[in-house]
Amino acid sequence: MDQMPTRPYRALDVADPVAVGREVFAEHDARRSVRDFTDRPIPRDAMELAIRTASTAPSGAHRQPWTFVLIGDPEVKRAIRLAAESEERENYAGRMNQEWREALAPLGTDWRKPFLEVVPWIVVVFEQRYGLGPEGRTHNYYVKESVGIATGMFLSAIHRMGFAALTHTPSPMRFLVEMLERPENERPFVLIPVGYPAEDCEVPDLRRKPLDEVMVDVT
Repeated sequence: MDQMPTRPYRALDVADPVAVGREVFAEHDARRSVRDFTDRPIPRDAMELAIRTASTAPSGAHRQPWTFVLIGDPEVKRAIRLAAESEERENYAGRMNQEWREALAPLGTDWRKPFLEVVPWIVVVFEQRYGLGPEGRTHNYYVKESVGIATGMFLSAIHRMGFAALTHTPSPMRFLVEMLERPENERPFVLIPVGYPAEDCEVPDLRRKPLDEVMVDVT
């Protein structure tokens, strides 16, 4: 196989990386998952740019094993809500063990997901377990890792644009494959409603782990 073409690469020219780092941290430290949205429109171009940003993520062997399904159709959003609530109702009624329910209790969540109809957009991220091409199946590498990185970059782009989002994983999510008519090689990874927070939106006053609990210094 021929080697991929190359081009010169230079890091961004940043005069004070620590100052920029503080700005980036402060911006992202303000991000929260939101469950109360308005139906205020978001331009399709903005969503496409967020997905393009996500697709700049590194991936195993550069296979880019992800599909971002952008959903704005009200009927499809309602169908997703009904299916997701059906699964979540069973989860909260007994599928979740006691420890899991106790962990969720401080967040005040339940099986009801009205925001899935309120938001202007829902993005469903699918992981491509293997590739499908003219010659049949091809192997994808580090699929979950690659899709996870791309999803994180999508959330960062959405936040940077001034929108709010929620990572939602109704389990099981098989209904999304059938509803969105995805091919056999794709599996739902996460469902992300995107919109503007409601005027009366409140979020838990979370405290994130301090640096000494998430970093080990071996210098």
